[in-house]
Amino acid sequence: MAPPSAPSPASQRPATAPPAPTAATLGVAIYPAAQFLASYDAGRGQRFFLFGTTATYNDIVAYYRTQLMDGGDVVFKEPPTHMFDVGRFREEAMAFPPGVTVKDWTWGGSAGYPNPNPGGQPARFPTIIMIVPPPPPPAAPQR
Repeated sequence: MAPPSAPSPASQRPATAPPAPTAATLGVAIYPAAQFLASYDAGRGQRFFLFGTTATYNDIVAYYRTQLMDGGDVVFKEPPTHMFDVGRFREEAMAFPPGVTVKDWTWGGSAGYPNPNPGGQPARFPTIIMIVPPPPPPAAPQR
């Protein structure tokens, strides 16, 4: 019996990751040193976009206060979580309010949010930024 053949180089290649979104595509500033981690379907045509950063929670909150010219709201003290609204929530068309959420992943002695990219650096992120942009405007009715 012959030994199994080695997989072809094409089958060993990792799947291509989607391109990182930009501030222009999201309609919201992205912290300059943040790494794009993933995006998820939020329903109703919306997506969550996750970014990790080694900057502190307080530094990221200060950055978005300046960028958005808004103080935002502390939504949880433990773990520290801060939200900034970036658009009006329309219940009939949206699953989540458009906004930026900043969360401290080192609270309570945690080592941080694990980097989902195998071998990616850093291994963990102290702070995570979640951006939910508003969905595109509805198409104009045709006459």
